[in-house]
Amino acid sequence: MPEVTAARAWRTVLESIERDLVEGRLGPGDRLPSERDLSADLGVGRSSVREALRVLEVMGLIRTATGSGPQAGAIVIAAPSGGMSTLLRLQVAAQGFPLADVVQTRLVLEDAVAARLASDPQRDLSGIRGILTAMDAEGLTAPEFLALDAELHYALAEASGNTVIAAMMAGLRTAIESYVREGSARIEDWEAMASRLRAEHHGIVDAIEAGRADTSRALVRDHITGYYTAAGLVPGDH
Repeated sequence: MPEVTAARAWRTVLESIERDLVEGRLGPGDRLPSERDLSADLGVGRSSVREALRVLEVMGLIRTATGSGPQAGAIVIAAPSGGMSTLLRLQVAAQGFPLADVVQTRLVLEDAVAARLASDPQRDLSGIRGILTAMDAEGLTAPEFLALDAELHYALAEASGNTVIAAMMAGLRTAIESYVREGSARIEDWEAMASRLRAEHHGIVDAIEAGRADTSRALVRDHITGYYTAAGLVPGDH
């Protein structure tokens, strides 16, 4: 298999493992192939394999252990669920969607999510708070942070109770992550941007919990458009 480009390599590994999880070839308790085997099978460098495994671990899908004993390597501890599973094919197709269309769709979907959650007194954001805590951890790489970012936005959609919106967000996840990751490479001070994104996420969730629908919707819109603008992916006057 020909060597894939470095920028794409870690994503190739991630998609391959996720597909095996979704289609049932891998499940909780199963051990992943070794870094060497994954590298050879997928035509990528071992550093790309390690990066993908770190992202999967941050997302809570696998656990890794160093060493050479029976407990070494990567073990599956969870599987993708909900819309993420049912719309895997849309994820693949969505990689070809125009950036402007993805951004506009996010604005429509996540505006609805914020409004619905803020107006629902029975909302449960305990899982959301857990993701925020994970994102506040020090030492996260940009890919790890962005994987959690995608998980947060999907979890908000799922918490809204609208299964169609949750499924659409799951199907767009790959397209969203690829554009967001591309943008991160253009940002000179990533740490400053990560701090800004953390603060914006907390602000959105706080507004939702306070039942401030209009505020949460405005914060979500500013959050999405602000990142793409700061990363130079869309003009600032859009």
